[in-house]
Amino acid sequence: MQAAVRERYGSPDVVEVREVERPVPRDDQVLVRVHAASVNRADLDGISPRPAFVRPIIGMRAPRNHRIGLDVAGVVEEVGPSVSQFKPGDSVFADLFFFGQGAFAEYVCAPERAFSSMPAGLSFDEAATLPHSAVLALQALRLRSGRSIQPGHRVLIDGASGNVGPFAVQIAKGRGAVVTGVCSTDKVDLVRSIGADHVIDYTKVDYTSTGEQYDWIVDTDSHHPILRARRALRPGGAYVTLGGTSIPILAATVLGPLVSLAGDAWSGLLLWWKPFNPPDVATLKELIAAGTVKPIIDRRYPLAQVVDALRWVDEGRAAGKVLVIP
Repeated sequence: MQAAVRERYGSPDVVEVREVERPVPRDDQVLVRVHAASVNRADLDGISPRPAFVRPIIGMRAPRNHRIGLDVAGVVEEVGPSVSQFKPGDSVFADLFFFGQGAFAEYVCAPERAFSSMPAGLSFDEAATLPHSAVLALQALRLRSGRSIQPGHRVLIDGASGNVGPFAVQIAKGRGAVVTGVCSTDKVDLVRSIGADHVIDYTKVDYTSTGEQYDWIVDTDSHHPILRARRALRPGGAYVTLGGTSIPILAATVLGPLVSLAGDAWSGLLLWWKPFNPPDVATLKELIAAGTVKPIIDRRYPLAQVVDALRWVDEGRAAGKVLVIP
């Protein structure tokens, strides 16, 4: 079968599509024929790697795992003898973050607990946009304590047009929040079209310097020092960042909670993230069924052009999700 692999760190150009052996499902494993996969910022962070301090975990000089791709949607091809939840022909989707990755391929194989049945009424392309980014969006709109946004809250999504942002905008709007999206000039219309009440063009305006304050800020990729971002928080508000380079991540992990102790606003990194958490997946399916959340697809690339797909996202050009189709 054809699969995308990488044997060293670097730019998206280190990724190659090769012929590899098709896996055989054993015990509780499920073999899935991939119909669509989607690109996430996390895929690119693993290629770089970013932040740099993750190297001891994923490989100091080169990645230990050569496979790539988190989000997948497809049809069960074969099942291992211990599988009870799925059968050949079932439509499933998954985030393979904890299951060896490998979504950019013709087939993936993982334990059955990695998968969930696809949301009713969605195409494979639409379902492939959801597992990583939409679950991140849900979890970024609540704290570890369970506190979350409320109707009437002023919510700002920094990075409203990329992977996670469009889902966060739609979920917050569906919960009755007044939503402000931050994006580049060419994506303002998209962010408005998915429900944002206000849109800030970050090439012209720095939201931390306007004097406006918000009950909740989701930063999909840290662009501001955490102390500056806190200036835009209302008393009792929350600032949640999902990622970034080494210094912003360290600041969010260490400095954010410390300064939170000195005031009544919380700030920090999304350390309570649980990939493809079943209760959140169930909530996501309900939001899809209700029409509250609709996947936004920017473009599709064949597997042979996976490097182009990764580069498009890496350069910040994507307006919504980018798909890789085997």
